[in-house]
Amino acid sequence: MISLEKQLRFFTQKIRTYMEHVPFLDRMAKRPYANQTAHRKKCSASSKNSSKNSSKNRKKSYLPKAISLAASLATPLTTPLATRGLSRKKGIKTALPYCSTHFLWSKVRCLLYLACLNLLWVPAYGAGTFGTGKSSSHFNADMTGTVINTALTFLQPRTLDPYTIKQLSLWGMNGIMALDSSFSFSQQPGTLIFKSAQVPLLTFPMPSEEDIKGWSEIIGKVMNKAWETSTLIRSSGSNSLLESFFSELFNHIDPYSRYIPPTSASEDREKRIGETATAGITIGLQSHNVIITALNTNGPAWAAGLSIGQRILSINGHSTSHKPLSTLNAWLQGSENTPITLTVSTPGERKNQTLTLKLALIPPETVFAFLSEKILVLRIHSFSADTAQEVSQYLDQILQESPVKGIIFDLRGNRGGVLQQAITTSALILNHGVAAITQGRDEQANHIWAVQGGDITNNVPIIVLVDGRTASAAEILSAALADHHRAVVVGSVTLGKGLVQTIAQLPDGGELFVTWSRVIAPLGWPLQGLGVIPQVCTSKGENTTQKQMTTLENGQTVNHEALEESRSARYPIAVSRILEIRKNCPAAIGTDLDITVAQNLIKNPTAYKAALLSIPESAAN
Repeated sequence: MISLEKQLRFFTQKIRTYMEHVPFLDRMAKRPYANQTAHRKKCSASSKNSSKNSSKNRKKSYLPKAISLAASLATPLTTPLATRGLSRKKGIKTALPYCSTHFLWSKVRCLLYLACLNLLWVPAYGAGTFGTGKSSSHFNADMTGTVINTALTFLQPRTLDPYTIKQLSLWGMNGIMALDSSFSFSQQPGTLIFKSAQVPLLTFPMPSEEDIKGWSEIIGKVMNKAWETSTLIRSSGSNSLLESFFSELFNHIDPYSRYIPPTSASEDREKRIGETATAGITIGLQSHNVIITALNTNGPAWAAGLSIGQRILSINGHSTSHKPLSTLNAWLQGSENTPITLTVSTPGERKNQTLTLKLALIPPETVFAFLSEKILVLRIHSFSADTAQEVSQYLDQILQESPVKGIIFDLRGNRGGVLQQAITTSALILNHGVAAITQGRDEQANHIWAVQGGDITNNVPIIVLVDGRTASAAEILSAALADHHRAVVVGSVTLGKGLVQTIAQLPDGGELFVTWSRVIAPLGWPLQGLGVIPQVCTSKGENTTQKQMTTLENGQTVNHEALEESRSARYPIAVSRILEIRKNCPAAIGTDLDITVAQNLIKNPTAYKAALLSIPESAAN
């Protein structure tokens, strides 16, 4: 269940979009009150006065009539808050209906109400704070300097190409001009000058090219001066300075390095680990019975042995009969490690089963499986912290229950994720060998990812489906299986994201993603730019695909020249050559034709073997 404050965070973001240029917000709350009770009383009194003297206020006010009317409408909300002493939680519940409506008046009511609750501070032109990490109307120069210092210290030794601290700093400071074009920088021998409308504001002695502390202090002072001087920058919020700094800096480096501000970084981390502790159960109604319709393989319910189709009779001793699903889902959620007792019945068994498990923060499920004509299809949406474990669990369970003719890994649309998870997944299928190599300037970025241990699939035929959206970790898995002649790749050329990022946690709660290594496939070719050329290309249409299948069914290889050219490529590669190779199988979005080809290859051993052999045994250096 989404908490009230998270709901408010969502609603207030929408409200700010509506109210972005309403001057009323500037007058509503210039700064948060230190004393919440005094704040409530002041809001209440202000509302009463505006109601009594509305005519006078409207004549003197610069506000539009609509906003004045909205302010008077808010009086019934703000007055009871102070007089009845509503709790924070009750206040939020009362405000929510007004926040969620589409009517502008109600949105203003919501803002007024939350301001009096001291929940929401809306400084000039809608750049407000709620919780932590939001952009505010105060610029913290000390924190900004610390963030810059930490970022430069982390960046400089790890970027793929070497840059001086001076280069990185000057690139980043140009981002200030993107927020306000009146600012500029000029350099004189030994001096850096920060200007506004060509008028000098600050002058600094130029630090040495590798002086991190010196450049960090300059950046902090320049940002602080820009904040004090520019209304445009203040209206954008204090976070905009850091965001623009890193955006401009990374424009000079590569397309994948990036800065994630505190709020977004926190939300991303919540998505990776799960927002609410749950049992990992999805439920539904079937003939008035509460049935388990899905299980998250990362969750405690899966580990406890619960199965899809079982009926849940009670939760913590409370009967599930005639209860709405929303109530039951709430019962299945709570704090991490909270024990929960379930009584379930299994179709065909007379005796009910009662078991206790502990709620857990569960990463989103990334792997989904189904059987079709004894062919196992594993749809992998992304590679998160538990993807390899999910794949392993599905393979163990399904392969033990019944033999399969083949396995299809559907990686279409998979944008990647955690590199190690792609390597670990390949280790479930490859007997031994190198799955990938990463190369960078930092010693810790250089790694040979070798696997060994054995193929748990017993060497059944494997098809990997890819398309133009398949990227990063998904490309690493595809290339590893294809280069080792363990799978046939079907579809179109992939995106070609062969750069790896490392993450730094910054003092402000934000995150820095820095590209620090290139991925090299087992046969020595770089993934970046090239992407994975499939053995069977479906992006040229059904006729071309059918010709390829006919050739394979006759035991002959296809696309051998394009595959040979891509596997013999070595970094660095000219863009013209990359485009020449990629046009052999143009990038496209996957279609049902991919599945049809995969099924036919699994059913025809001759065609499958010929497709495997289309990849050269080795490639020239």
